[in-house]
Amino acid sequence: MSPICTANELAARLRAGEAVLFPTDTLPALAATPDAAQQLWGLKQRPAHKAVILMAAEAEQLWACLGLPVAPAWRQLASLHWPGALTLVLPARGILVEQLNPGGTSLGLRVPACPQALELLRCSGPLATTSANRSGEPACSTADEASGTFPGVAQLGPLPWPTPSGQASTVLAWSDTASWRLLRAGAVPPPEGVGERL
Repeated sequence: MSPICTANELAARLRAGEAVLFPTDTLPALAATPDAAQQLWGLKQRPAHKAVILMAAEAEQLWACLGLPVAPAWRQLASLHWPGALTLVLPARGILVEQLNPGGTSLGLRVPACPQALELLRCSGPLATTSANRSGEPACSTADEASGTFPGVAQLGPLPWPTPSGQASTVLAWSDTASWRLLRAGAVPPPEGVGERL
């Protein structure tokens, strides 16, 4: 049985190094503080080369995590779709890259459009997140499914969670040619002229 916690209680568990579960506008999330993110790969049985993303309550918190100047194009797209179902994969450097994307040079960033998630993120600060499912298995869509997959991992209350869209976020990456590349089609239409590249 998973403990059901308020945002403040869950933030305290996060600070103590625990992983937690909470709803978002797309799919439920499994999360930890960045310095405890390594456990997410183990819980999900996820290949180590697959990065997790950083969620926060406000864009400015995410920009501050990049360790690089913020390009106007990044702010422009974020202002259109955050909070929302858009993940931006942007060049980054520093300890957060090592924690969330080992061996990489970028961070995936998102501000979710879910009041419960935003309340938690305001209490906890930015969190390392990934969808609440075992690697290769269908994504969980409810608190019960998430609890069944990750028994004992504390969940954000109250229950039931809001019904998510069930559609993953759109993932756009900033390329070396200073343009957007579509990594995953999702809930947000990509900018005009940006197509999927396999």
